Amino acid sequence: MTDGEIGRLFRLAYVPGVTPAKWVNVWTERTPDVPIILVSVPPAEVAGLLRSGGANAGFARLPVDRDGLSVIPLYLETTVVMVPKDHAVAAADEVFIADLVDDEVFHPLDDTIEWTVRPGLPAFTRPATTADAVELVAAGTGILLVPESLARLHRRRDLTYRPVPDAPQSQVALTWPTDATTDLVEDFIGIIRGRTVNSSRGRTPAPPAEKPAQRQAQKPAQKKPAQNGSDRRAVPAGRKKKGNRPR
Repeated sequence: MTDGEIGRLFRLAYVPGVTPAKWVNVWTERTPDVPIILVSVPPAEVAGLLRSGGANAGFARLPVDRDGLSVIPLYLETTVVMVPKDHAVAAADEVFIADLVDDEVFHPLDDTIEWTVRPGLPAFTRPATTADAVELVAAGTGILLVPESLARLHRRRDLTYRPVPDAPQSQVALTWPTDATTDLVEDFIGIIRGRTVNSSRGRTPAPPAEKPAQRQAQKPAQKKPAQNGSDRRAVPAGRKKKGNRPR
């Protein structure tokens, strides 16, 4: 691959649980000459990856260190509690924080939910990742609260999850280096915001070229100069005027 071809790639980072497929499909349809490369990255590393040039843009969960980055918040995710299928809360349609007061709750190091007060009782350890925490939940040593997309990502037959309406929610955002807001980045932002393929992406579009017929219609009609102080048509030379016919 040549240097020019490398420069025409669009690298899109995303954190676990985010599914960028619908936006990638639109990109592929609109920009088939620019391949899009997906880069899966842990939540804590997405900002550093963007600043280092490892990706043109990325999906992150807020909060994110915004130094040098532009951010567009996109959507909120429902928070759910993951429990073994034989857990008492599995019988309910939804669970509230007060229902978990006696449970040991894992708090993985990559947790992106901002808690004012953490629910339940502290678990015996802080797992490094959400995936590690899910394994501990399956072992029956505690429960876990996560964004719903992560519960789907780590779905297991021996586990289930229920929504927790009064828990804080995780928000997904699109972010990119502010000083690298290229035309390709603008194109992807347009896709995220649902702009049509003919959108000007916020820029002032160039006026359309005038057609010859339009130029002719706009050209003012020029009046022929009057001769002999009159607008009457001049009589050509050598042509005699008609006299009165005799009766």
